[in-house]
Amino acid sequence: MRVNKVIIPVAGLGTRLLPATKAIPKEMLPIFSKPIIQYIVEEIALSGFKEVIFVTHSSKYSIENHFDKSFELEATLEKRVKRSKLREIKAISKLDLNISSIRQGEALGLGHAVLIAKKLIGNEPFGVVLPDMILSDSLENKKRIFFKKMKNNFEVNNHSSILLARAPKNKITSYGVAKLKKIIKSEGIKYGDIEKIFEKPSLKKAPSNLFAVGRYIFKNNFFKYLESINPDTNQEIQLTDAIHEYILSENKVVGYIYEDEYYDCGEWTDYLKANLALSFSNKEIKKDILKFLKDL
Repeated sequence: MRVNKVIIPVAGLGTRLLPATKAIPKEMLPIFSKPIIQYIVEEIALSGFKEVIFVTHSSKYSIENHFDKSFELEATLEKRVKRSKLREIKAISKLDLNISSIRQGEALGLGHAVLIAKKLIGNEPFGVVLPDMILSDSLENKKRIFFKKMKNNFEVNNHSSILLARAPKNKITSYGVAKLKKIIKSEGIKYGDIEKIFEKPSLKKAPSNLFAVGRYIFKNNFFKYLESINPDTNQEIQLTDAIHEYILSENKVVGYIYEDEYYDCGEWTDYLKANLALSFSNKEIKKDILKFLKDL
């Protein structure tokens, strides 16, 4: 069965990046020449999905506006003969995606955000992509995009899946952490069935150092488990808790291990690393930045 729709939850307040995100959505903060969310949406388009559903908030209107056609700006660039910039701007609104949105009135957790989009998903399988986790494979070579591989594998085997990466010890307690029953390697990809997954475990209780890196594909029956999850102590419905119950009910979930670079742009260190990494694609900028760093 084909999977065409992807949910992007963008209603969060971006508190880890305050005060920068007081009036600007974290998803609109720039990574070199583009806002974070543009990298995410471009990855989804290049992976072959056809529809993006933003689960949004009243303060996030600039995200939706970014992907709309800008007649005034395009006319100005045309008049000033800034053709390269004009092509870039036009390309944003010409992405091969249908973009829609739905409001999450109150921030009640990632699981709640995904559940909000249920009526727009209908009876179809669906993907979920977190808006602040940039993967380097989607920046370097579109033929290597891991999310595209997950989509293709789902359409062959019809198994829900999660992309996992290895977290440093000091960050394990910040993520949903999974344990695989057995790690298999095939065609250069490591993967295995997920045995269990826990949200933000202590170091003692963490089942491994493999965490969910913000790319998911689910069969439609996952919604049933998401609807039955009780809120946690913060009154939030956690996506990870629903996945754990889903697995306990003998639903197969494959964990693919991502071994390239990733940037958690919801926190300052990785946000700055991503800016450096992306800016280094420009040789002149790279030369100037390296000189600047050397002179510090």
